[in-house]
Amino acid sequence: MKPLGVMLVTDQHDRAHAALILATGAAAIGREVVIFATQSGCHLFEAAAPLQADPRESRLAERGVAGIAELLAAANDLGIRRIACEAGLRAEAIPPSTLLPGIEVAGIVTFLAAIGEAPIATF
Repeated sequence: MKPLGVMLVTDQHDRAHAALILATGAAAIGREVVIFATQSGCHLFEAAAPLQADPRESRLAERGVAGIAELLAAANDLGIRRIACEAGLRAEAIPPSTLLPGIEVAGIVTFLAAIGEAPIATF
């Protein structure tokens, strides 16, 4: 199977959640997945977890749906490569030292090289 590239360009909860669902689902069936977060999408990888403060998180939990924290843990367990865009971090004033453990900091060229000719889903 070809790898799958997932690009997150926004910090909107519903889009970040959908990106993680796609990424973890693909990894669960054996696809290699690389998530690249850029611009405000970089907030997904912050250890302070700002997306987990969104009111949607409690609604998801009430309805038995995995939230951001669970999906990030699954992404880690499934070996999904997670890259925060170096330029995106600078644009959002996010210091790399504030990211979750295991998040790689690199640029778009690294992402594109990692996925080769594989499809990219953008959220």
